[in-house]
Amino acid sequence: MRLFRNKNKPATEPSGSHPNDSSGSLKSPVPSTHNASKPPTVSFPDVPLPRAPDPALDPAGYLRSIYAVRERCTLVLEKAKKNQLRHFTVDMSKFHDTAVYVVSIIKRDYSPDYASIPPHGRWQHFDVGGRPRIDQLMQSWPLTVDNQERTRRLIDLFLVSVLLDAGAGTKWQYRSKESGKIYRRSEGLAVASLEMFKAGLFSSKPDEPCQVDSAGLRKLDLKTMARGLQVTEENPLNGLEGRTGLLMRLADVLQNQEVFGLEARPGNMLDYLLSHPSTQASSVPIIPLPTLWNTLMDTLTPIWPASRTQIDGISIGDAWPCSVMPSHPTHPWENIVPFHKLTQWLTYSLMVPMTKLLNVHFAGADLLTGLPEYRNGGLLIDTGLMTLKPEDAKRGLAQYQRNAQLKGQPNMEVVPLFAADDDVIVEWRAATVGFLDELLVEVNSLLGLSGRDKLTLAQMLEAGTWKGGREIAEVSRPNTKEPPIMILSDGTVF
Repeated sequence: MRLFRNKNKPATEPSGSHPNDSSGSLKSPVPSTHNASKPPTVSFPDVPLPRAPDPALDPAGYLRSIYAVRERCTLVLEKAKKNQLRHFTVDMSKFHDTAVYVVSIIKRDYSPDYASIPPHGRWQHFDVGGRPRIDQLMQSWPLTVDNQERTRRLIDLFLVSVLLDAGAGTKWQYRSKESGKIYRRSEGLAVASLEMFKAGLFSSKPDEPCQVDSAGLRKLDLKTMARGLQVTEENPLNGLEGRTGLLMRLADVLQNQEVFGLEARPGNMLDYLLSHPSTQASSVPIIPLPTLWNTLMDTLTPIWPASRTQIDGISIGDAWPCSVMPSHPTHPWENIVPFHKLTQWLTYSLMVPMTKLLNVHFAGADLLTGLPEYRNGGLLIDTGLMTLKPEDAKRGLAQYQRNAQLKGQPNMEVVPLFAADDDVIVEWRAATVGFLDELLVEVNSLLGLSGRDKLTLAQMLEAGTWKGGREIAEVSRPNTKEPPIMILSDGTVF
């Protein structure tokens, strides 16, 4: 059943909605007048969620599913809690201290209005410095652009921006063409991608600059991306080639007309999701989280580097062998831990505009895990919960020194450095996912929150662990503000 009108029909606004009314801002830490993360109590019908694929019958399908991330990481967590990891010493007496630190960050910025905490997503990065750039963007569009088309445009923008959002490195910065202010890291990439979007860099239609389409992405090359991101020899960006490659391969992916329509736009997945057989009509549209997840996993697979982990010739994506996992000679999938960090970050980010503008409810959203990236993982090390073992630290420091000889690479505040597929990094990321679940329980307990008042994992990531991980890194390593362990970035892995 198609729940919404065809986008080619005349625009009509939902009752009580205005196209220039963005339903509140997701600025942080200033509370929004509309609560995007804790909507009013609404009774939703039970929506059956699909089972995870059977790994014995379909190991690739299982490892690509959202279910596998938490299940596989939990096996590493159990070893971590017993201090049985191969590369890290775990001091569980520090777990409470870590939770107390996270709570202190949350209380500082949001007490007592914890319900105002927005879910983790790309939207907040666009609003860096307290400027509501997404609200302003939507206000610049004419009244004829209804909320469905606004949502499509934001999906266009958010998808490209997330694909560009790997670690930027310590030297890169972006000067906003609109304000002249300088931004770095994830927020810098957000502002840069937004200004590139508004300039029509990703669109093939001069009269419709604020969209992303296949023909527009085909125009991109390394020089164009370097110019848009202000990359020079003096302003290097880690993994520029990798990021550019992702967007160029995205142009081919968008030719899937079933999902992305005749216009070959990311935003047209909205129509695909709303008319999907699993989507239900209640007081609001209800989309099962696995439907969104499978749409992203299945359609975006071709953009990832072919060298990633494969099973039976099928690319698994952000999934890697881990030495502390079970090993079986006839079941090689058992030692693989999937993370799908970029897909999870994309899922978190795309849910926000669909929820805010169209009141879409995602059933099973709690299947998503904490994000296994260096801010959340760095928090666990900088608070003393996890400590890299001496032999690994020595190897990582040697790799840092070798990398520092390369032009444009950091050479101060030396920390261990490893490639993304190194067993150290895989173990660290798996333990991070597991400990984030444990921290959510402890943080809610320390805040005295229960029932519907409990923070969601997405809220804790936003207001606590990601922010806290960044802040403790800035104090611990004030020159580079880097995490306690660095990951050699190719622009496609966080």
